[in-house]
Amino acid sequence: MTKPVWIRHASQLATLAGGSAAPVVGDRMNELTIIEDGSIWLEAGVIQRVGTDEELEQAYGHRAHEAQIIDAAGKLVTPGLVDPHTHLVHAGSRQNEFNMRLNGATYMEIMNNGGGIHSTTAATREASHEELFAQSKRRLDQFLLHGVTTVEAKGGYGLTLADEIKQLEVAKQLHESHPMDIISTFMGAHAVPREYREDPEAFVELVTHEMIPEVARRKLAEFNDVFCERGVFTPEQSKRILEAGARHGLLPKIHADEIEPYEGAELAAAIGAVSADHLLRASDRGIQLMAEAGVIAVLLPGTAFFLMAESANGRKMIDAGVAVAISTDCNPGSSPTVSLPFIMNLGCLKMGMTPAEVLTAATINAAHAIRRAHEIGSLEAGKKADVTIFDVPDFMTLQYRYGINHVDTVVKNGAIVVAGGSLV
Repeated sequence: MTKPVWIRHASQLATLAGGSAAPVVGDRMNELTIIEDGSIWLEAGVIQRVGTDEELEQAYGHRAHEAQIIDAAGKLVTPGLVDPHTHLVHAGSRQNEFNMRLNGATYMEIMNNGGGIHSTTAATREASHEELFAQSKRRLDQFLLHGVTTVEAKGGYGLTLADEIKQLEVAKQLHESHPMDIISTFMGAHAVPREYREDPEAFVELVTHEMIPEVARRKLAEFNDVFCERGVFTPEQSKRILEAGARHGLLPKIHADEIEPYEGAELAAAIGAVSADHLLRASDRGIQLMAEAGVIAVLLPGTAFFLMAESANGRKMIDAGVAVAISTDCNPGSSPTVSLPFIMNLGCLKMGMTPAEVLTAATINAAHAIRRAHEIGSLEAGKKADVTIFDVPDFMTLQYRYGINHVDTVVKNGAIVVAGGSLV
């Protein structure tokens, strides 16, 4: 059995306590509930107690000899980071498209000419289960080294029933074998495959009547996502796809208003989606409707950065009362990164968010975006023992010293999995 872990003398212990019941909105996104000279006792995979080091010395000092003690003096301790939007399982690379974009080609132009999602679909279809597993495990290891302890993983690079099942089965195997937790989302409606280009309605029928029922029957996903964008799936088609998923127990998510205003935010509010993601071009009305409906905005500043586009207006959304989470959108075409800390930097530098807000967005609100806030996203007794320790003295420095991986230690389910910046 894993020994208890006692993290002591943190310069700042940012607990994010108090946000488990509902996503954190408005001014509360700046309230990190920080304990100085903080201490936390982890045992049996669960957080047992959080407080000052003096308080935990009184409670656990007599058991110090039993524990693995981590001296966090001069360091920042946070909940394990949560990434609520990734395309983790895929094959291939699209570095050639990077140069195409630098020479003026747009994302949609590349995709409509057979690149983009279609390129990754071809590579993913050709890859075996074992090859997909090996590539995705390497990405997961890198996520862990960057302080992430839970990720959401979308399908969407198979676009056939068999290949979507293959992706989701790889994600399931990773969840069962890797220290990190993987929460799966079905996204058969990521693009209209080339073989259905002349009859997209037939593909919508395939997704709603064959793919979704089978994925649900096999219990391979919790969520159902769709790329609602002109030239991909219309709002009406997206609504049918998400409603079909809901009938089979898959909770709705939506890629919304990324390239142009397309009423994706409005649709998310109307159907009660758990989250609407991207939102670079969301309308003011859509933002307000999301706030009223309690839809979480999952913002992806790395995607806008990599595509050289204007970022979503995180400041406007927070001020409108929308709960904001942030994510890497790790994928081979528009955000080939696993560094959620860098994405937090971009949230400050490109979306008008404060250092406290981006930490809230990458922990407790990200946990809400995948319906896991009851067990992760904050440092509170009874939650999973998922903790990240950064080699910086405070949360402000974490954002000030941007583009650097400051992760020193990661604890997942009570076990030390990263120490001194290296995998254990």
